[in-house]
Amino acid sequence: MFFAMSVAGASRKIRQAVAAWPGMSEAPHRFGGVEFTLGKREIGHLHGDRLLDVPFPRAVHDELIAAGAAEPHHVLPESGWISFRIAREEDVTAAIALLRKSYDLIAGQLARRAAQSAAVKAARA
Repeated sequence: MFFAMSVAGASRKIRQAVAAWPGMSEAPHRFGGVEFTLGKREIGHLHGDRLLDVPFPRAVHDELIAAGAAEPHHVLPESGWISFRIAREEDVTAAIALLRKSYDLIAGQLARRAAQSAAVKAARA
């Protein structure tokens, strides 16, 4: 269960950190808050100063939850999404780390796809 606790200024700090990563953009999220994207892929979204939702491959999702680093998504607990409550100042750093983990995974996927596409184009030439 998620409580209304929050850390004043958490959203601003997280948004500043994420904005510094190559290729990142942000936009309003369809369910409120702000969505962070790398290209067309969402790395996560933030609901104010209190809650972060991040998509992960199921294995990573399960590891994070087992380690107590996140909770199942607050609305879709059976999905690969996690939720992370921001209740203390140190949670801001942990939230940034979760977003960075998502960013790194998605950046790696996009790089592999680009390399595969380039290899296919080169083979056709």
